Amino acid sequence: MRAEKKSILAEVRSKLSGSSYFFLTNYQGLSVRKSDDLRKRLRAQKASFQVVPNKQFGLAAKACGLPEIDGSILRGPSAMIFGEGDVVAVAKVLKDFIKENEKPVVKVGGLHGQLLSRADVDSLAALPSREILLGQVVGTIAAPMSRLVGALQQKAASVLYVLQAYAEKKGPAA
Repeated sequence: MRAEKKSILAEVRSKLSGSSYFFLTNYQGLSVRKSDDLRKRLRAQKASFQVVPNKQFGLAAKACGLPEIDGSILRGPSAMIFGEGDVVAVAKVLKDFIKENEKPVVKVGGLHGQLLSRADVDSLAALPSREILLGQVVGTIAAPMSRLVGALQQKAASVLYVLQAYAEKKGPAA
């Protein structure tokens, strides 16, 4: 392998191993202006968009311990989206961009060493954001406690009503 190709392989391997996720896309037909727009949107989510040679991507994926990627997936021009941020937010950005431009096409994805199909990437994009999920968890944990506080307040109020009724029945103190 030529030194240039070894260098590209090392770079792709370092990006793959240093990221918790990746999406491999076919960017064919995507103009430079549109790809710059996608890069800008992804940068806001701490993700990157980089054109990669298919052979080097396949070798880098294998070197990183990913399951073998079908050869038919590694055809046509490929660009890799990778990063360390919120994978759901990145999947949403990608899905929205594809909806607006009909490009790029997702070939395959990866998350923590597992390969994702195109449908899996769409499912990721459909998930609520991290903040909403955390809010739901907090709400689920807090619900029983708030019901307990409400029940205790109701019992205290009942005791107060009984004492007040008793005091009214007894009449004014002499």
